[in-house]
Amino acid sequence: MKRGLTFLGIVAAILFSFQTAFGAGFALIEQSVSGLGNAFAGGAAAAEDASTVYFNPAGMTRLQGQQLMFVGHYISAQAEFKNEGSMHVLGMPLTGGDSGNAPDANVVPNFYYVANLDNGLALGLGINAPFGFTTDYDATWVGRYHALKSSVISVNINPSVAYRFSPRFSLGGGLNIQYLEAELSNAVDFGTIDYLGSFGLGLTPQQDDGKANLTGDNWAYGFNLGALLEISENTRLGVAYRSKIEHDIDGKVDYDVPFAVAYAQAMGLNMFSDGPASASIDLPDTFSISFYHRFSEKWAVMADATWTKWSLFDELEATFDDNTPDSVTTENWDDTWRYALGLTYYANENWTFRTGTAFDETPVPDAQHRTPRIPCGDRIWAAFGMGYKISQNFGIDIGYAHLFVDDPEIDKAATGEDVLRGALKGTYDASVDILSVQLNIAF
Repeated sequence: MKRGLTFLGIVAAILFSFQTAFGAGFALIEQSVSGLGNAFAGGAAAAEDASTVYFNPAGMTRLQGQQLMFVGHYISAQAEFKNEGSMHVLGMPLTGGDSGNAPDANVVPNFYYVANLDNGLALGLGINAPFGFTTDYDATWVGRYHALKSSVISVNINPSVAYRFSPRFSLGGGLNIQYLEAELSNAVDFGTIDYLGSFGLGLTPQQDDGKANLTGDNWAYGFNLGALLEISENTRLGVAYRSKIEHDIDGKVDYDVPFAVAYAQAMGLNMFSDGPASASIDLPDTFSISFYHRFSEKWAVMADATWTKWSLFDELEATFDDNTPDSVTTENWDDTWRYALGLTYYANENWTFRTGTAFDETPVPDAQHRTPRIPCGDRIWAAFGMGYKISQNFGIDIGYAHLFVDDPEIDKAATGEDVLRGALKGTYDASVDILSVQLNIAF
């Protein structure tokens, strides 16, 4: 009986590692550089370049001729963990260091194309990465049983169409063809498993570690809709909706185990065997409402409010194809709002300068539910940007944003899903820097 209960706890702990990669706020709003300069305050209403394919496809009817955009964002996140009394389930401190900076820097690309057919109809295509993150900890850090490497990569192909029903009103929509790939790993404390399970393998808690590595991918589909009301020549109101996308992840789990465990497996121990794994992941739907007003020849102001349904991550069920039982883990994430204000200065025909700020809520409800895979907290944006029109057909935009992150806390108990991973307790010193470049081509 004791061995069976221990086995179920082990399975829950390992599957929770898979789940946590999808349970926090990892949406990437970085989908244009002109928008970044205003902290994306005018998202669904600005419609000033081809990135409107993502933010509001209805805005494609405002563009002239054909436009191409090539975009790159360099995102550097800092999250340094400070251990504050993390404890092992057996009552001793969790061993290991603080691991330094967990997140990796990443480059996020975007591509957009729009063709206005001059008959009220406009067509577009966007290729971007709406979700993704990477964190990578040292193999011996104090929270190694919770997380080592976590990587989620998405690619979204978004063909779109829009139609101008009147001089002031347009509707648009698009299909989202989305690929998702995940890799997640964590250390496994085989010494504690041996002790609690009474397997008699002679292993020592926190000294005889192994590793679990899960990988998987999937293609899935969704849609997005938008409407643009041009109240006057200088004032616009836009709304946009992106649907949730349900991913049925097919993958596998691979284990590195100590020699004693490998020998026990050869003798018939049906645990920690490499094999298939699967899980269902619902990426959240979003709704945005944006306002743009050019109140003089030189100046424009914009605002945005975006709602994200992160509460879809109430729980996740993960399944193995062998004798390993299914595992259901509880998330309790909250729906979130993002609020942004922006200001643009049109210096002349060639130069444009932008600034903006935003408040971005975290979906993590409390320190108990926060994971070291995505140690996010509430964020305040400070953004700046400028655009230069090189010629009638070519332009370039540059943007920078610094995100001040409310220092996230982790306070986990060595019970339930975390019984074998330990009571991880500590605080992150976190921030994010984004530097972006965009090339605009009109023809």
